[in-house]
Amino acid sequence: MNATLPNDLLPTKVDPSDEKAVLALFEGLALSAGRAAMDIFAAGFIHETKADASPVTEADRAAERVILEGLRIALAGVTCVAEEEVAAGVVPVLEGDAILLIDPLDGTREFINRQKDFTVNIALVRNGSPEMGVVYAPARSVLYSGRSGEATEVSISRDFLPAARRKISVRSAAKPLTIVASRSHRTPETDEFIARFEGAEIVSVGSSLKFCLLASGAADLYPRFGRTMEWDTAAGDAILRAAGGMTRTTDGRPLRYGKRGQRDEADFANPWFIADASPAATDQRLR
Repeated sequence: MNATLPNDLLPTKVDPSDEKAVLALFEGLALSAGRAAMDIFAAGFIHETKADASPVTEADRAAERVILEGLRIALAGVTCVAEEEVAAGVVPVLEGDAILLIDPLDGTREFINRQKDFTVNIALVRNGSPEMGVVYAPARSVLYSGRSGEATEVSISRDFLPAARRKISVRSAAKPLTIVASRSHRTPETDEFIARFEGAEIVSVGSSLKFCLLASGAADLYPRFGRTMEWDTAAGDAILRAAGGMTRTTDGRPLRYGKRGQRDEADFANPWFIADASPAATDQRLR
């Protein structure tokens, strides 16, 4: 399937400093990419294994083509770092203070297993911090977006159009906490951390939806003591920060993006981190 944007949907150039226009661009491209992925989901597909042993499908590639085509027209000159291009050896030179991070289908294992937790992710990072992001879960008909202190949840119609929009924000830490964890990538270290919180409710969710549960006030902590890449987290992290939360490394520093030349680690790989919905949740985890 050679998914591309129809000519009437090709975006015009957007000023990268215009947050509303950039976020509208992200939302439109995510919806188009999600539609391409859902067409493949419905028609049936096979999956392959990449060099890093992770799975990939035609839906990953089709969604990425749609997103990159639109971004490279509308935000020409802003570097795109996209999962499948990087996997194919296309690693861009980072120029300027802004980059775009794209995961066209986060939760490919969920997609393959015909679960609904897969997402389309687009983020703008500036000076190492995620400023704007969109996470779209097409099988759940919901999209989350965030920019500069404003996060929203958007219901999506069967025609892949926005139907209703509401503002979201993190909640004060619940007692006991609700902790979200990966459905496909739990590690002993993650389980050991979770065990510190007696009585905590554990919710297993795939993909970047874990960040969105925190951002929408449905959960308090998301610990990830396992490998992730920047495109896995940037969009969800941007939404969480816009909603009032934060993602920190295990030494308490905000998670940074655009990491190259790391000692003993690949470009764009993340360290372990904990996403917090509120300072109170942070306080509880540090006791």
